[in-house]
Amino acid sequence: MGAALAEAGLKRSTPLATATLLIGANLPDLDGLSYVFARGVDALALRRGWTHGVLAMAVLPAALAGGMAVWDRLVRRRRRPGAEAARLPAVLLLAFVAVLSHPFLDFLNTYGVRFLMPFSGRWFYGDALFIVDPWLWLVLAAGIAWSRWRAGRGAMRAGIPAAVALTLAATYILAMLGAARAGRSIAAREARASGLAFERLMVGPVPWSPATRMVVFETADGYRFGRLRLWPGPALTLSPERWEKGAASAAARAAAGTREGREFLSWARFPAFATEVSAGKTLVLLRDARYPGRGGSWARISVALPSP
Repeated sequence: MGAALAEAGLKRSTPLATATLLIGANLPDLDGLSYVFARGVDALALRRGWTHGVLAMAVLPAALAGGMAVWDRLVRRRRRPGAEAARLPAVLLLAFVAVLSHPFLDFLNTYGVRFLMPFSGRWFYGDALFIVDPWLWLVLAAGIAWSRWRAGRGAMRAGIPAAVALTLAATYILAMLGAARAGRSIAAREARASGLAFERLMVGPVPWSPATRMVVFETADGYRFGRLRLWPGPALTLSPERWEKGAASAAARAAAGTREGREFLSWARFPAFATEVSAGKTLVLLRDARYPGRGGSWARISVALPSP
């Protein structure tokens, strides 16, 4: 996104514009360093929180603009004494545009984002785009490459392809948000018509197919899964797979009360507990029904408890 904004014309607004946009569009993912310094579930509890919240959206752009100003003065213009100085107001504005684009794009998938951190840990979910949406990547990458090719040939208005790509991306995002909203209504209607009673549901995107959605239904005691086709005619297919919540057992309650359990549950949207006994210990596996593939193994933690 930072590169597309730059190639669409913003790189001409001030020296260091492209660098500011590229860094700013990725800056909130500083919390990804938690995977280096913390264990998996600890890192999971930190992701898309402080560095994606409202306070960070005020602090990070200002910090980035200040860092770019220092770089411009102490490094760039010392190396190139005759270079034009970066214009701080323009750099600050670009930093805000780039940084703010990041949590918005994160909001669009089922993982979600905590916009109100550090004041509230509430998650917000757009459920519109797959977490690495191939169509969004392809259209933006094509626009960037085409604009750079045109610029290399000295073409007038070289940034037009990138601007068109951004317009197409925005149109696609709006269409997918609309499809997500319509999909929830259709899935709820179809499920009720089939006799399925549920308390909540999630209708999420799948890779490559904008007209298909995966569905999670939360029932009184567990989760049901389904596949929703939006086009050419709406159709819901329920999967035979079922997950039990398993939260009522003594082992599950004990696991939920541990530090690891609390951290996982602060992230989980549709938590499920599975209990096993192994080597004299009760193992409680915590999963999230948003990610049922491979048993939700990538989002699973183990808590060792004494055998009853």
